[in-house]
Amino acid sequence: MENDHGIFKEMDRQPSNSVTAVNGGGIRDPTKWVLKTINYGIMIVGSVCSSLITRFYFNHHGRSRWLSTTVQSIGFPLLLFPIFLSCNRSSSSPPAFSLFTPKMIILCIVIGFCLGVNNFLFSLGISYLPMSTNGVLLSTAVGFNLLTSVVMVKQKVRLNNLNCVVLLTLSSVLIAVGSNSDMPKGVSRVEFFIGFFSALGAAGMFAFYLPIMEIVLRQVHTYRMVMEMQMIMEASATVFSLVGMACSHGFGEIMSESSSEFDLGKSAYWWTIVATIVLWQFCFMSTAGLVFLTSALNSGICMTATMVLHVVSGVLCYGDHLDGAKVVSTLMSTWALLTYFYGEYRWQKKEPSPDRQEKEMVGVGEV
Repeated sequence: MENDHGIFKEMDRQPSNSVTAVNGGGIRDPTKWVLKTINYGIMIVGSVCSSLITRFYFNHHGRSRWLSTTVQSIGFPLLLFPIFLSCNRSSSSPPAFSLFTPKMIILCIVIGFCLGVNNFLFSLGISYLPMSTNGVLLSTAVGFNLLTSVVMVKQKVRLNNLNCVVLLTLSSVLIAVGSNSDMPKGVSRVEFFIGFFSALGAAGMFAFYLPIMEIVLRQVHTYRMVMEMQMIMEASATVFSLVGMACSHGFGEIMSESSSEFDLGKSAYWWTIVATIVLWQFCFMSTAGLVFLTSALNSGICMTATMVLHVVSGVLCYGDHLDGAKVVSTLMSTWALLTYFYGEYRWQKKEPSPDRQEKEMVGVGEV
């Protein structure tokens, strides 16, 4: 337990401005690299496994999109563990949630409702699309992220940025063109395109979510506050999804699914739900942690990079159809991300000034 407290202590030392965390001399601190590596690992496990098990739910005759939306955020009480572990580290620590202003709480609630909409779009996408197709479409989030950066903070468009956006856009077009051979059994062409545009919508909303997260995190000073903020947002998203479930008679649908429709039995149904809840918390907790430790842009790119693993996992685990269009789309997405990473590395090496880099980061501003 002492080691865990040491980790939280180091994370609490991170500055509220994530740009400073990236560019300051502390980047050479091995402890900070360990913290980032842990978050990267949790993100990979959470992102890939949560999508796999969500697809598993629909493959075995689960059909509630609102339940799939709810499980993405209803595990927010699990965040109490890192919150209170951090509080108990020192007797001088202020009470949990006591550092938030009313303005910050309201902002977190609003962002949480938007997160609920994003979760619903993701559920629609993965319920109608093969996991590999969904992964390629979600990889367009980094392109949307660049566009939101240009609009919100007038970010300079460089060749590697533009190249990434163009290639990811073309990869999505290829998926749409090859849709006839990629539709799952029982999914109509209309439903396929509902899933297609829902996945793109989820990618676009996620691109807005990350910069806004960074803006809010500029007012956050400790890792504990990051988790508290995440908990408020997920609680709001849960309220949104529960209202949607109630309006669509989803609670009765859950009982029907668990007792007779889920083809692996009632016990497997509820274990699937529990595992999905936990894995989604891994995903969201690591995303917030990376925004705090680095930047919104870095977190978005890392999340997008896992989408290549989604494609591979869908093919290996569920036998998703791997046609020429999907292979080319995956290669284009991979190349776009690699050139983006390399271009950012070269640019930061050439222009090391913190002030200049701060202007180029996503979501820099005050609440």
